[in-house]
Amino acid sequence: MNAIQAIILGIVQGATEFIPISSSAHLVLVPWALEWNSPGLLFDTMLHWGTLTAVLVYFWRDWVAIIKGFFVSLVRRGPWSTDPNGRLADSSSQLAWAVILGTLPAVVLGFLFNDFIESLFTSILAVGVFLLVTAAILFAAERMGRPQRPLEKITFTDALLIGLAQAAAMAPGISRSGATLAGGLARGLTRDSAARFSFLLGTPTILGAGLLQLVDVLKAETAAPAWSSVVPGAIAAAIVGYLCIHFLLSYLRRGKLYVFAAYCAVLGLVVILVSLIG
Repeated sequence: MNAIQAIILGIVQGATEFIPISSSAHLVLVPWALEWNSPGLLFDTMLHWGTLTAVLVYFWRDWVAIIKGFFVSLVRRGPWSTDPNGRLADSSSQLAWAVILGTLPAVVLGFLFNDFIESLFTSILAVGVFLLVTAAILFAAERMGRPQRPLEKITFTDALLIGLAQAAAMAPGISRSGATLAGGLARGLTRDSAARFSFLLGTPTILGAGLLQLVDVLKAETAAPAWSSVVPGAIAAAIVGYLCIHFLLSYLRRGKLYVFAAYCAVLGLVVILVSLIG
């Protein structure tokens, strides 16, 4: 893989990791459509590190507060403790445990069904079908969501259900950001709050995926790709990822999810048709 191809895939990863159109689907479809060789585990890992860098830089203040809130909760009655007026004593503690709880379903599902999930990445037909699932999820969230509550009002139930949506997005073609955003809207979070929690919840998930891939890289005996292609791809993923986070947060203040649902539906139908006719 040359540097131009690496940058293109980095742009694809950075954009589709956060815009709800499924990064996993596009990282399968782009090399397949262009007949490129597989970039390898190390390259895929570095792309994850790139998008991880983007979300950490964009939300660094949130993560400082979340980490502080986690340790504060250890010396109090718990993350949902309240003051004498019935208000949450520390919303950062609440958010810290919401992220932890929301991450658990993906960890459990990945551990139990890792081989099956990996097998789906070899099926273009499966990618097309799951893109249609993403389209349906986004359409339903826009039609039925009743956003009312800010992120400070998130509950254990909210976090668990949104985490289950994220776990389902391990299948290629189901957008992680789309599933978690839809889950937040379905639970009554405001659009801005649902998007923000989606990004925060994705941080440990992206980190975990990158670490697992790194372990596989260390175990593999194949030659690593040239750093001259790996590094530009990771940098492109980080820059584009940062810009796309900002874009989506701004877009959701007034824009609807229908445009992303339509894109996934059209792409999914095209992929299914092409895969069936060979």
